[in-house]
Amino acid sequence: MAALDSLDRRLIDAYQRGLPLCERPFAAMAERLGASEAEVIERLQRLQQSQVLSRVGPVFDHARAGASLLAAVAVSEAERDRVAEVINRSPGVNHNYAREHDFNLWFVMTAADELQLEARLEALEAELGVPLLRLPMVEGYHIDLGFPIPWAELEAS
Repeated sequence: MAALDSLDRRLIDAYQRGLPLCERPFAAMAERLGASEAEVIERLQRLQQSQVLSRVGPVFDHARAGASLLAAVAVSEAERDRVAEVINRSPGVNHNYAREHDFNLWFVMTAADELQLEARLEALEAELGVPLLRLPMVEGYHIDLGFPIPWAELEAS
Protein backbone atom coordinates (compact mmCIF):
# COMPACT_ATOMS: atom_id res chain seq x y z
CA MET A 1 0.00 0.00 0.00
CA ALA A 2 1.23 3.50 -0.80
CA ALA A 3 2.34 5.58 2.19
CA LEU A 4 -0.57 7.83 3.15
CA ASP A 5 -0.20 10.88 5.34
CA SER A 6 -2.86 12.52 7.49
CA LEU A 7 -4.24 14.67 4.66
CA ASP A 8 -4.54 11.65 2.33
CA ARG A 9 -6.45 9.77 5.02
CA ARG A 10 -8.76 12.68 5.84
CA LEU A 11 -9.45 13.18 2.13
CA ILE A 12 -10.36 9.50 1.68
CA ASP A 13 -12.46 9.36 4.86
CA ALA A 14 -14.30 12.64 4.26
CA TYR A 15 -15.22 12.07 0.63
CA GLN A 16 -16.32 8.48 0.23
CA ARG A 17 -19.70 10.24 0.24
CA GLY A 18 -20.75 13.84 0.01
CA LEU A 19 -18.59 15.08 -2.84
CA PRO A 20 -19.49 18.77 -3.16
CA LEU A 21 -21.74 19.48 -6.14
CA CYS A 22 -20.66 23.00 -6.95
CA GLU A 23 -18.67 24.93 -9.53
CA ARG A 24 -15.32 24.15 -7.84
CA PRO A 25 -15.73 20.94 -5.81
CA PHE A 26 -12.00 20.49 -5.20
CA ALA A 27 -11.76 24.01 -3.78
CA ALA A 28 -14.67 23.25 -1.42
CA MET A 29 -12.97 20.01 -0.37
CA ALA A 30 -9.69 21.84 0.18
CA GLU A 31 -11.33 24.49 2.33
CA ARG A 32 -12.88 21.84 4.59
CA LEU A 33 -9.55 19.99 4.86
CA GLY A 34 -7.34 23.07 5.37
CA ALA A 35 -5.44 22.54 2.11
CA SER A 36 -5.18 24.21 -1.29
CA GLU A 37 -7.31 23.24 -4.29
CA ALA A 38 -4.15 22.33 -6.24
CA GLU A 39 -2.98 20.09 -3.41
CA VAL A 40 -6.30 18.22 -3.28
CA ILE A 41 -6.26 17.68 -7.04
CA GLU A 42 -2.62 16.50 -6.97
CA ARG A 43 -3.30 14.09 -4.13
CA LEU A 44 -6.39 12.63 -5.79
CA GLN A 45 -4.40 12.10 -9.00
CA ARG A 46 -1.56 10.44 -7.07
CA LEU A 47 -3.96 8.23 -5.11
CA GLN A 48 -5.60 7.10 -8.36
CA GLN A 49 -2.26 6.49 -10.08
CA SER A 50 -1.07 4.39 -7.13
CA GLN A 51 -4.42 2.51 -7.19
CA VAL A 52 -5.39 3.54 -3.67
CA LEU A 53 -8.51 5.06 -5.28
CA SER A 54 -10.20 3.65 -8.35
CA ARG A 55 -12.62 6.48 -9.02
CA VAL A 56 -13.29 10.06 -7.95
CA GLY A 57 -16.71 11.50 -8.68
CA PRO A 58 -20.30 11.67 -7.56
CA VAL A 59 -22.72 8.76 -7.63
CA PHE A 60 -26.26 9.63 -8.63
CA ASP A 61 -29.40 8.06 -9.98
CA HIS A 62 -28.87 8.12 -13.74
CA ALA A 63 -32.58 7.65 -14.40
CA ARG A 64 -33.23 11.00 -12.72
CA ALA A 65 -30.33 12.76 -14.46
CA GLY A 66 -30.68 11.37 -17.99
CA ALA A 67 -30.54 7.89 -19.46
CA SER A 68 -28.34 4.87 -18.75
CA LEU A 69 -28.04 1.26 -19.76
CA LEU A 70 -26.03 -1.80 -18.81
CA ALA A 71 -24.47 -3.27 -21.94
CA ALA A 72 -22.31 -6.28 -22.68
CA VAL A 73 -20.19 -7.48 -25.56
CA ALA A 74 -18.77 -10.89 -26.46
CA VAL A 75 -15.19 -10.77 -27.69
CA SER A 76 -12.29 -13.21 -27.83
CA GLU A 77 -9.92 -13.23 -24.86
CA ALA A 78 -7.17 -12.09 -27.24
CA GLU A 79 -9.21 -9.00 -28.16
CA ARG A 80 -10.65 -8.26 -24.73
CA ASP A 81 -8.09 -5.67 -23.56
CA ARG A 82 -8.13 -3.80 -26.87
CA VAL A 83 -11.93 -3.73 -26.93
CA ALA A 84 -12.04 -2.62 -23.27
CA GLU A 85 -9.80 0.34 -24.14
CA VAL A 86 -12.14 1.36 -26.97
CA ILE A 87 -15.15 1.07 -24.65
CA ASN A 88 -13.38 3.10 -21.93
CA ARG A 89 -12.77 5.96 -24.39
CA SER A 90 -16.45 6.14 -25.33
CA PRO A 91 -18.44 9.08 -23.92
CA GLY A 92 -20.61 8.24 -20.95
CA VAL A 93 -19.01 4.88 -20.11
CA ASN A 94 -18.30 3.81 -16.56
CA HIS A 95 -18.11 0.56 -14.60
CA ASN A 96 -16.46 -1.39 -17.45
CA TYR A 97 -15.42 -4.82 -16.19
CA ALA A 98 -14.56 -8.30 -17.42
CA ARG A 99 -16.82 -11.25 -16.61
CA GLU A 100 -16.50 -14.99 -17.02
CA HIS A 101 -19.31 -15.39 -19.52
CA ASP A 102 -19.79 -15.52 -23.29
CA PHE A 103 -20.53 -11.80 -22.98
CA ASN A 104 -17.24 -11.08 -21.25
CA LEU A 105 -17.15 -7.26 -21.07
CA TRP A 106 -19.94 -5.43 -19.24
CA PHE A 107 -20.27 -1.67 -18.86
CA VAL A 108 -22.71 1.09 -18.02
CA MET A 109 -23.23 3.89 -20.53
CA THR A 110 -24.98 7.13 -19.64
CA ALA A 111 -26.28 10.06 -21.69
CA ALA A 112 -28.46 13.13 -21.38
CA ASP A 113 -31.47 11.33 -22.87
CA GLU A 114 -32.54 8.10 -24.60
CA LEU A 115 -31.79 9.42 -28.10
CA GLN A 116 -28.24 10.37 -27.21
CA LEU A 117 -27.76 7.05 -25.39
CA GLU A 118 -28.84 5.04 -28.43
CA ALA A 119 -26.63 7.14 -30.70
CA ARG A 120 -23.64 6.46 -28.42
CA LEU A 121 -24.38 2.73 -28.35
CA GLU A 122 -24.73 2.59 -32.13
CA ALA A 123 -21.46 4.50 -32.62
CA LEU A 124 -19.66 2.11 -30.28
CA GLU A 125 -21.11 -0.92 -32.08
CA ALA A 126 -19.92 0.48 -35.40
CA GLU A 127 -16.43 1.16 -34.03
CA LEU A 128 -16.14 -2.30 -32.46
CA GLY A 129 -17.75 -4.15 -35.36
CA VAL A 130 -19.68 -6.39 -32.97
CA PRO A 131 -23.20 -6.14 -31.55
CA LEU A 132 -23.83 -4.93 -28.02
CA LEU A 133 -26.26 -6.70 -25.72
CA ARG A 134 -28.50 -3.98 -24.26
CA LEU A 135 -29.79 -4.70 -20.77
CA PRO A 136 -32.20 -1.96 -19.67
CA MET A 137 -32.68 -1.54 -15.94
CA VAL A 138 -35.85 -3.17 -14.66
CA GLU A 139 -35.30 -2.30 -11.01
CA GLY A 140 -32.71 0.00 -9.48
CA TYR A 141 -30.61 -0.75 -6.42
CA HIS A 142 -28.58 1.72 -4.42
CA ILE A 143 -25.34 0.15 -3.26
CA ASP A 144 -23.56 2.26 -0.66
CA LEU A 145 -19.89 1.36 -0.86
CA GLY A 146 -18.53 3.70 1.79
CA PHE A 147 -16.45 1.92 4.41
CA PRO A 148 -14.80 2.98 7.65
CA ILE A 149 -11.07 2.45 7.10
CA PRO A 150 -9.12 0.93 10.01
CA TRP A 151 -5.88 2.85 9.36
CA ALA A 152 -4.04 1.49 12.42
CA GLU A 153 -4.84 -2.12 11.48
CA LEU A 154 -3.68 -1.57 7.89
CA GLU A 155 -0.36 -0.13 9.05
CA ALA A 156 0.20 -3.03 11.46
CA SER A 157 -0.21 -5.67 8.76
